[in-house]
Amino acid sequence: MIGQILILIALGVVAAVLLAGIAVMAIGGQTSARWSNVLMRYRIIAQAAALLIIALVVYVASGR
Repeated sequence: MIGQILILIALGVVAAVLLAGIAVMAIGGQTSARWSNVLMRYRIIAQAAALLIIALVVYVASGR
């Protein structure tokens, strides 16, 4: 149960950062130039954390 909650939180963080990046690109201009790369880095970090959480939950759930 706690594993499923952690996975949902991790996926929510990834989705939020992705949507923020899309919103910044839609705004364009100076804001886009300043924040696009930063949000891309945050998204990559969030995706890596989500994958690690998913792998850990699957490993623990397998009974090892």
